Amino acid sequence: MTDLTKIPVTVITGFLGAGKTTLIRHLMQNPQGKRLAILVNEFGTVGVDGDILKSCADENCPVENIVELANGCICCTVADDFIPTIEALMAMPQRPDHILIETSGLALPKPLLKAFDWPAIRSRITVDGVVALADAEAVAAGRFAPDVAAVDAQRAADEGLDHETPLSEVFEDQIACADIVLLTKADLAGEAGVAAARAVVEAEAPRKLPILAVTDGTIDPRVVLGLNAAAEDDLAARPSHHDGHDDHEHDDFDSVVIDLPEVSDPADLAARVQRLARELNILRVKGHVAVAGKPMRLLVQAVGERVRHQFDRPWGDAPRQSRLVVIAEHHDIDEAAIRAVLGA
Repeated sequence: MTDLTKIPVTVITGFLGAGKTTLIRHLMQNPQGKRLAILVNEFGTVGVDGDILKSCADENCPVENIVELANGCICCTVADDFIPTIEALMAMPQRPDHILIETSGLALPKPLLKAFDWPAIRSRITVDGVVALADAEAVAAGRFAPDVAAVDAQRAADEGLDHETPLSEVFEDQIACADIVLLTKADLAGEAGVAAARAVVEAEAPRKLPILAVTDGTIDPRVVLGLNAAAEDDLAARPSHHDGHDDHEHDDFDSVVIDLPEVSDPADLAARVQRLARELNILRVKGHVAVAGKPMRLLVQAVGERVRHQFDRPWGDAPRQSRLVVIAEHHDIDEAAIRAVLGA
């Protein structure tokens, strides 16, 4: 790649727990001869996803090529965070062939695309494509849609009402901005669930999009990289609920970090995390936990009541600190209640 060639950037978006980090890990393991760089933007102050990706670093994507921006939306802090980070990646001794950006699960992708028109970078990088991930099981279950019957009743009474829920608005904006949609966790959704999710996405998409079902982030990289979309020049075709607004905010959602003592029974912890979703409407939980008598740290990932946990690597010299990030709609964050359920 010459210095005059624009570096392609793929924006990977999708709601909390849709599998963005899993997809990027697969792309890292199958780089197709490309030297990759990754920018991870997380909602909350603890960088779990960035840590997972750094553990997968190799010669095609070394640790120094993985940059984490936590506790903020990169499209809201363009001058302070996003532009300097992109410039630093482009100034590396070995320039990356392709940059992957993992947005936070609550990010609206269109404002980020607008940042690519920033004078300092617009002649040097281009948005190769926007890949939107959607949890097939969750979409099929209607978790991102408002109560249709209630909406119709309210609309009959007052057509001027805004019926969008925070969840549906984020989901719709992510789909509307996409060049390709991946229905993730297809194995959990089953054929009927995938078909139902596909129908929802097709109904929300402003134009015909490729929609593919994937499991564990496994997809031929040639399908999602090299789209040559130049999405920054195609914003009009990507409508957003926030078109006409100079900015956007994430006040509908909030997070809290919970420190825990060592646990003796991972299954009991998983059951407590399930209770968070069932009893307190918690959307997402992720973090690392120390298990008594075990040298490995336990990675905990939960989306709603679906909880996965596995030992991912030794603690080594790092402190055995158990810490979980809990994310929900703002009015559902009750730190005392969350601590009580987790036994913190």
